[in-house]
Amino acid sequence: MNPILFVILLTAATGVGGLALGGVLAALIKRESPRGTSLLLSFTAGLMLSIVALDMVPEAIESAPWLPMTPVVLVLGFVVTYLLNCWIDKSAHHEDQNNPHHCACGHHDLHTAGIVLAAAVALHNVPVGMAVGATVAVQGICLASVLAAVTIGLHNLPEGMSIAIPLLHDGAKTWKAIAVAALSGVPTVLGALAGYFVGNQAPAALAAALALAGGAMLYVVFFELLPEAGLQWRSKWAILATVLGFALGVLLIFSHGNHH
Repeated sequence: MNPILFVILLTAATGVGGLALGGVLAALIKRESPRGTSLLLSFTAGLMLSIVALDMVPEAIESAPWLPMTPVVLVLGFVVTYLLNCWIDKSAHHEDQNNPHHCACGHHDLHTAGIVLAAAVALHNVPVGMAVGATVAVQGICLASVLAAVTIGLHNLPEGMSIAIPLLHDGAKTWKAIAVAALSGVPTVLGALAGYFVGNQAPAALAAALALAGGAMLYVVFFELLPEAGLQWRSKWAILATVLGFALGVLLIFSHGNHH
């Protein structure tokens, strides 16, 4: 098979397909009760925290040309996402009616949270795809590239769920939530093609992309998912759900002794 076609098909199946399947799973287990919503959002938050802390940040540190770059860009990603959400709030008539200069940047609807998370996952998937493309470029069509792509697919299942869950609980149609999750996987294919052609010649760019995406995900976790979970149901069980989500992330990231 042509290596370029192989890269496209492989990353489309595991990137776009994995995220879409995660969206389908989220639709199947969706709960309408406040308790169920709280537990699902808390679980998703824990899952995202594990991906950022144990996967994205370590990978960014390894690729960064100097150590302070990763935490600086991580905070930058958080702040930029915060400011973008302030603008979204203002544009979407979330202003305080009694104070038109006030911007309720701390929290808004779950629909926005899902979209922001989709954008962060999309950004994350660029360097992820580059890693697969670079592997094929260096080693050709081999087991290592397939395993790397399969790992991406496994990671994308919970990420697809984390994108779809906020959208579904904000009233989005099932097909729309799945479509948004799937579209966030398209950059995996684009990144894979870039990785195939340029290899791993730009580690600083990979580090910056990972750190920016990580900062955006942290914003969604701490300003969107966890606050909304608390509003739905204040319980220690929600905290346990966060821990379980984190634990699942650890299992997925370090399964097979491999993380991208």
